Order: sequence, then C-alpha cells, then structure tokens
Amino acid sequence: MIKCERFRVSGRVQGVGFRYATLHEAHRLGLSGWVRNLPDGRVEVLAQGAPDRVEALCAWLQRGPPAARVTGVERSPEPATALPPDFDIR
Repeated sequence: MIKCERFRVSGRVQGVGFRYATLHEAHRLGLSGWVRNLPDGRVEVLAQGAPDRVEALCAWLQRGPPAARVTGVERSPEPATALPPDFDIR
C-alpha cells in the first residue's frame, strides 16, 4: 500500500536548512517526492511511500531541524502517482 500526502509547514522554516534536512529525512525513510520553498514563507512537501514512513515524516516535520521553529503543519491527502523513486529539492 502506498500513501501520498502534501504538507505545508509554517514558522521559521526558510533560511534554516529545512529543505536539506527534509531531503535527508525522506531519504532515510525511503520516500519519494519533493520539497520546496513557497513565496509566502512556508515550505511545501509532497511525500509518497509506505503509510508508516509518511507518518514518520509528518512527525519529523512538526519539529524540523534544530534551527527551525515550526508553528504549524497543514496536510492533505493526494492520489498516489508515478513519482520518480527519489526525493529532491525543487
């Protein structure tokens, strides 16, 4: 079973290594997808993989890397798609 979710993370999440730390965590969890900065200061993440791994990433996004200060994580389910098998920064 594959799960796909979109996350929008708010707080102090740009300029603190959030995208690179998310990339590392997604690789560690074996997820596919991407992470990118949004013009409004949030970070957007699309993650796909085993449901427990996507949930683990969601829990990590609540904290983020040490320099980040996460104030909120919005999540929405997405249809599973044929994403490339890797996770990257956009």
